[in-house]
Amino acid sequence: MSEPSKMNGNYNSVAGTVKETIGNATGSTEWQKAGKEQHAKGEAEIKAAEAKGYAEGTKDQVSGKVDNVVGSITGNKSKEMEGKAREESGKAQKEINS
Repeated sequence: MSEPSKMNGNYNSVAGTVKETIGNATGSTEWQKAGKEQHAKGEAEIKAAEAKGYAEGTKDQVSGKVDNVVGSITGNKSKEMEGKAREESGKAQKEINS
């Protein structure tokens, strides 16, 4: 199975809604069912991609914080700054995927 993708999830969500709408308009239960299933699959993939992004953001935020603190304690300004940047990047990624 491939990695979850917001873009692919959005595509399937919209395509499923279109199929379901066509099924409703034509009275085709097959199209209605297929559309609902594809829409649900798309929504699930969006949620999975968001969860993956949130987890990656948390990992970056924590490891960045550790490097920031270690750099501060040891006087390694480069490590401290890199850690702070990764911490902020992780925080932003979590917010995007919340």
